[in-house]
Amino acid sequence: MTTRRVTVSRRAGAVCAAAVVVLAALVGCSPRAADWANERYAISGGGHDGVYDAYGTGLATELSSDLDVRMTAVESAGSVDNLLRVSAGDALLGFAQGDAAADAVAGAGAFAEPLPVRAIARLYDEYLHVVVRRDSDIDDITELAGRRVSLGAENSGVTVIAARVLDAADVDVASVDDPQLGLAASIAALEASEIDGFFWVGGIPTPGIAELAETTPVRLLPVAQSWVNRVNERYSYAYRPSDLPMGLYGLEASESTMAVPNYLVTAAGTPDAIVRDVLTVLFESRARIADTAPAAALLDRTQAIFTAPVPLHPGAVEYYRDQRD
Repeated sequence: MTTRRVTVSRRAGAVCAAAVVVLAALVGCSPRAADWANERYAISGGGHDGVYDAYGTGLATELSSDLDVRMTAVESAGSVDNLLRVSAGDALLGFAQGDAAADAVAGAGAFAEPLPVRAIARLYDEYLHVVVRRDSDIDDITELAGRRVSLGAENSGVTVIAARVLDAADVDVASVDDPQLGLAASIAALEASEIDGFFWVGGIPTPGIAELAETTPVRLLPVAQSWVNRVNERYSYAYRPSDLPMGLYGLEASESTMAVPNYLVTAAGTPDAIVRDVLTVLFESRARIADTAPAAALLDRTQAIFTAPVPLHPGAVEYYRDQRD
């Protein structure tokens, strides 16, 4: 199996160290204090047709309003990119698949060395989508060899899962003609019949795929439970078998797939007080964010702490402990 690796440069490490020093100066300050005024902070999200973008935009709006800060959701390639940005101090917060985050803290997979990132909360589960046109002659993932199929944008968490599932299905990643498209480009390419299919990992429904299904009927290829088990055996990560429900994207029956949790992450050096106030707003505003990002309604304080093997940030530990008192 071919594994894409991202080398974290010394410059990125230096930027990260500098960011930690700046953030450390804010320890003990309230997010409503003057230290936050007239400063711009970023939430690293994803492509414009995905859940990360909608969730990040809603959270940025709530944080900006409630904490009187300038918070902006920025577009990214996805999980790997988000983890790199957060660790380098280019974003205060980021969304990341649990498997990519686990690789980041271990210095494994796409990461040449461990990154100083910590989880703030487990947000919701993401689901693997392997999308083809309804009139496609492809019925199974094992038939993707020799086809033009996007396995996700470079530095996205999609590429991590796509490669692992293909490996589990005994499909050589190198045998797939992969244009490395993000979600929006994948949708446009499938609609124009320029690709045979694409992989995507996201919450359900993913807005862009839902819109595509309204004009271009689609199917989702099944992911066998045996493949999920094989992935877990090979990569020691707790993916779980799941189903995409009937009716989703116009599906005529439910389809088997695999799910992975999604985390909100920050740098290890982010001050505890900032993390506590981010979490306060995150939980208090989940219903409003869910108006445009339905996955936000799935946020559950009792489940949010389960981010292992990615450590919870100390500020998050304090927040959740206080909620029990």
